[in-house]
Amino acid sequence: METHGPLGTLWVSIGLGCFYIALIWLNTLLGFFLTPLFTIPGTWLMDKMASRRTQQQV
Repeated sequence: METHGPLGTLWVSIGLGCFYIALIWLNTLLGFFLTPLFTIPGTWLMDKMASRRTQQQV
């Protein structure tokens, strides 16, 4: 087994830490930007269905 010493371990841990911070940041941004793309048309669809239901009852 090769060993790269404490500096190599520190370098890898910093790199992995940055990778996971970037991954969390990206997933957070995707949640903020993609959620409205699905909820807004969903509310439009629900409003349209509700208006049809009230027209049928009248």
